[in-house]
Amino acid sequence: MPSPRDIDSVLKNWDYTPGEVNARRVKARNGREVLQMRVDMGLLQMETDRRPDGTRPHGAETYFDYLVGEVIREGEGFELSDEQCSEADREFVQFYHRRLCWLSLREYHRAAKDADHSLAFMDFVREHSPDHDWTLSHEQYRPFVLFHRVQAGALAILDDDGPELAIAEINRGLEEFRELFIRYDAEDQFETDELVQRLREMRESVRRRFEVGQTLDEQLADAVRCENYELAAELRDQLRHNEVSTGPSSRPRKARGDSDADLSRN
Repeated sequence: MPSPRDIDSVLKNWDYTPGEVNARRVKARNGREVLQMRVDMGLLQMETDRRPDGTRPHGAETYFDYLVGEVIREGEGFELSDEQCSEADREFVQFYHRRLCWLSLREYHRAAKDADHSLAFMDFVREHSPDHDWTLSHEQYRPFVLFHRVQAGALAILDDDGPELAIAEINRGLEEFRELFIRYDAEDQFETDELVQRLREMRESVRRRFEVGQTLDEQLADAVRCENYELAAELRDQLRHNEVSTGPSSRPRKARGDSDADLSRN
């Protein structure tokens, strides 16, 4: 007779597909909603709020929150211990898995929120890291997390506010990428970077699908670049006017048959 502790029935009824993020929401026995991700030979179960494993490290909502408190107590000279570095790594991995689940489930606001947590935590560990190599071991993943943040943010805005603002969000993200490359003296690699190219392809896919020309933000950037300050002033006024007068009901929506998955694959 099978033990009630095994998960045979779950694994049997939910196939693992290599190369895909297989995620779902389920109700736990106490009625709360949890996330599950199917992995090879098993599954991961995560809470939907706060820290994915449901713990409260030292009473804080996340380990990041706890460490911020340590800086407040000890001062700006605070440096992470080996144990704290290990615990920080655990939280990075947990938020990574949950971010993948939210993206797979098209919960873009929640994916963006988890990406924001990881990016802010990366800033923190860079400032308080005890070792340059350990810092770089995290910074190498910053472009990937930033890519997820821009992708999720743009798709959330596309749903809520329409294609022009989604394009503007992608453009802001591309500028963040450029600043990141400049920070690490790698600006010459910006144009050929795979993630940068994928964001540009996503932007142009939105532009084609919704028949959006050059946005006001893009026209303003061109006017400033060409030192056409009179036109730039007019465009700024128009942007401010649109922010006040444009409501969600007047913004274009996704075309029939279009899906966010099609856009996010670019």
